[in-house]
Parts: sequence; structure tokens; C-alpha cells
Amino acid sequence: MMRTVLVLSGLDPSGGAGMAADLLAIAAQGVHALPVITALTVQDHNRVHGVEPVDPGLLRRQAQALIDTVGIDAVKIGIPGSRANAWAIAQVIVQLRERAPQLQVVLDPVLASGHGDTLTKGDARAALQPLLPLATLVVPNLGEAEALDLAQCRHVLTTGGHGTGAEVVNRWRGADVQREWRWPRLAGQFHGSGCTLAAAIAARLALGEPMATALERAQSYVHQSLAQAFSIGPGQRIPRRHLQT
Repeated sequence: MMRTVLVLSGLDPSGGAGMAADLLAIAAQGVHALPVITALTVQDHNRVHGVEPVDPGLLRRQAQALIDTVGIDAVKIGIPGSRANAWAIAQVIVQLRERAPQLQVVLDPVLASGHGDTLTKGDARAALQPLLPLATLVVPNLGEAEALDLAQCRHVLTTGGHGTGAEVVNRWRGADVQREWRWPRLAGQFHGSGCTLAAAIAARLALGEPMATALERAQSYVHQSLAQAFSIGPGQRIPRRHLQT
């Protein structure tokens, strides 16, 4: 049976972030993605102009059809779109863990786009609160790590792509482990790098890899995809996610 990742995230019409990024990144790991849309967005590869969360009942129905018929090996969560949707997603996770208590859940805790545009109706931090305790791994950037209370999260990989200096430093904190990875900082800006990393990690975990191995391989894949990024217009470039790991 092909391994699967249940993906709950928003739709980006530019194809650079959100669900489009998740699908490609997961497929590149040799895993099948199960897409459940949480929100429709109005955006290009640089700016977000609007967000419309789907109805939470529709979100649950999308997920339930899959839960009833498909084996789910991991979960990746992007933007919930609203606090109501976050609660709906939390209910989905609880239901899945009744069958598989050790189910791996990766949360990309997006508070805003790289330009500061909101991606959630209402308070983005409040919307994430129901999901933080359920996540196996949270993957924030530096700003998100400062804004959110991550002290009780089991595993946190804080990414340094929004920092400065010649290297990007990604730091992993677990219950009994601390480790960091250093990657050469690439020139330019990229659209959807965080989505790509979280989705790739979820796929590696779905394959049964230990956390350390999944983090290592996913970061290597993302660095390669950024190094070969392409342009669809002025501004941020799109990671080339069609790379087989």
C-alpha cells in the first residue's frame, strides 16, 4: 500500500505555497497526499489579497470521507483559515488518534505571509491554539517561534530562513534532544519554502523514518529545491519541488 499524508491547508492560486506546494513536496518523497482544503485565497507569488475559509462542516466532511476509506500514515496542517476550522481539524486529529495513537502530525504554524499579509480570518495566533497541543512537530520560522507559546510542544524545528548571515540555521528541540543544521543562505526570496519543508517532513514520517532522519532528509530536499528555484514573475521565486529524494 502506498503511504499517505492527510493534508489540511489553503489553496494558493499561484501554485507556489499552500496545498500546491504540499502536494508536490509529498509526491517527491514517494508518498501520496490526501488534500483537504481549509481556505481559498486571493494571492499571487508575492502578496495575499484575501482569504475565505471553507465552512468547518465542509472541512469535516472532506476529511471524514477519507478517514472512512483510506489508511492515513501522517498529517500535515497548514493554515486553518479560521478558529472554527482549527477546532474542526483538532476533532479530525482526535478521531484519527483513537485508531492510531502514535499518528505523526506536522504543523506549519503560519501567522502571515512573508510580506505580513494575513492568512486567517480573525486572530491567527488564537486560531492555532487548538492545534499546538496535538502536533507531534511544529515548524515555525523565527517570528512565529517568538509569537507562539511552544514550550509544551513535543518537537519544534525553528527555521532560520528569515534571519540574516551567510548561513540558515535550523534548530530542533525535542523532549531530550537539541540539534541544529546549517545550510548556505541562498540569494533571493522564495514563496512557499515553509510549506515545502513541513510537507516533506510529514511524508518522511509517513514512511516510518525516525524524527532525526526525517528532519535531515526533508531539509536537504528543500535546500536543493530552493537552489533550483524558478521565476513566474518579478519577486519571489518558486522552489523546484519536482526533485526525487
